[in-house]
This record gives sequence, C-alpha cells and structure tokens, in this order.
Amino acid sequence: MKLKTHFSAGAFFLILLAVLFPFAADMHIPLVHGKVVEWIENGQAVWLLFGAIFTAFYIRPLSLENGSRQFWLWAVVWWLVLFGRSTSWGRDYFPEEPRILFRTISVLLIAALVLPVIFSSVLRNAIVFRLRTLRLPLWMSIIVVATFLIADAVEHHRLLSPIFLHDLRYGELMEELYENIFMIGLFIVCLDIMRNEKESLRRPPVTKMES
Repeated sequence: MKLKTHFSAGAFFLILLAVLFPFAADMHIPLVHGKVVEWIENGQAVWLLFGAIFTAFYIRPLSLENGSRQFWLWAVVWWLVLFGRSTSWGRDYFPEEPRILFRTISVLLIAALVLPVIFSSVLRNAIVFRLRTLRLPLWMSIIVVATFLIADAVEHHRLLSPIFLHDLRYGELMEELYENIFMIGLFIVCLDIMRNEKESLRRPPVTKMES
C-alpha cells in the first residue's frame, strides 16, 4: 500500500475541531435535555445514508468490470451497515415495532457484508488488489482511526478519556462529536479512493511498442 503524505486543508480543519471539542464542556454549551445529542445522531444517520447513495451514483458499480463491481457494491453495503448501526437498525425511529424486525434487518445487513467476503474469491481478490495498489491519504486515515478510538474511549470511559471528557455530563456529546469527525474523514478517504479509481479507468491501456 502506498501512502499520500500531503497534509490537506481538510485534515487541518478536522484536527482543529478535534482539539477544540473538549472545551465545549468548559464553555457549558447547553445540552437542551439531550436534544443536541439527538440532533447530532439524526444528522449522522443522514450523512451515512448519503455516503451509500453518493458512492453508488459516483462510482456506478454496476457499470464496472468484474471485481471492481463487487468491491464497490460491497463498499455501498458498508455504508448501509454503518447507517443501520447508527439507528439501532431502525429501532430509534420505530420503537413500537417488534424487536424481531430490527434483529432481522441487522442480520441481513451484516450477512450482506460478511458472506460475500467468505464465498466470493472475486471480491477477496479485489480487496487484496486495492490494499496492494491504492494510494491512501495518510493524514486523513490517521484522523479517522484516532477519532474512532477517542469516541470509543469516551463512551467506555477508558484510560485516556479524561483528556477529551472534562465533564461527565458531556459524555454523550463528546462521543457524538468525535464520531462526526470519524464519519466525515471516512467519507473523504473513500472519495479519494473513488477518484483515483475513476482516473485509472480513464487512462488508456499501456501497450508495448512493436520492435
């Protein structure tokens, strides 16, 4: 795997947000009885659904050749799984429906993510090929991993959580704010990969000159 070490303005902005977020508690930003967290969670759900729709329309997986088609359909499923998980598989919006319905949705989405990797050698080869050849934006990838770990640390009160959580009343807010950075960064990384793939598809095939 090759890494792109260019430090972008987007990476700088997300790091700046990550540094400033913990001071929201020090400024006593109103939580409005949990409504602020609820609004953020709803925005996250919309963003993740947008990620699935955008990926499908931008890369148009059904128009790609074998291998690329399976990989990008799998990528769309990843966004849908993240969307489903963020809404408790729909339970957040339809709490009166039977739990078996949401359990079924979760099983189907996770199965759509896992089973193709197990049973499709074409998909596995496509994943391995990209791991070997794609140019991953280094700084944005670091931001994605770091903010995911920070959100997890805040949620579960792990060792480093006091660095980011200055007031326990703001625990859920901090978790959601760092998840926002994670989701935005993840989308930027995916967009970069899709752009690179579209550029490679536009390049004419290299042919050896006849001697």
